[in-house]
Amino acid sequence: MSDDTGLVIVYTGKGKGKTTAALGMVLRAVGHGLKVTMIQFIKGSWYYGELAGSSRLEPDFELIAAGKGFVGIIDDNKPIEDHVGAAREALQISKEKIISGKYDIVILDEINYAVNLKLITADDVLELIKLKPKKTTLVLTGNYANKKVIEVADLVTEMREIKHPYRDGRKAKRGVDF
Repeated sequence: MSDDTGLVIVYTGKGKGKTTAALGMVLRAVGHGLKVTMIQFIKGSWYYGELAGSSRLEPDFELIAAGKGFVGIIDDNKPIEDHVGAAREALQISKEKIISGKYDIVILDEINYAVNLKLITADDVLELIKLKPKKTTLVLTGNYANKKVIEVADLVTEMREIKHPYRDGRKAKRGVDF
């Protein structure tokens, strides 16, 4: 017997694999003919594999890179106001996608980072959760998931780093890390 009630799922923690887990769910969902959208709150200025790969799953999957790139690291020279503006826009896009009822799964990639970086608030995220139609599954990724969000979620998975090649000075690997 199938339950058509959507879930609120959180992938968080310092280990690698949060976005990757969400993308795995995309592959599974599209295989069942479900409609999925992913709004990325941070990524946006660099090239990464899911940008090109996602087009192969259209029209059942759409990816919207709404961010301005990683905040405060490497080559980020944008004022924080640019990142806040992009996050607010991503929030509005998310709201529209959630309430449209067109999607079986809505993934808000790196939204937890956006809260932690104070680009948006935990209350903003809680409002999106309240707007979720009964049948829609909402997936929230990123480290530093807010306690209030964790409390209302149905499923929370914490990725924990045990070993990582970065610690040995190895750089990000194409197709694995980006």
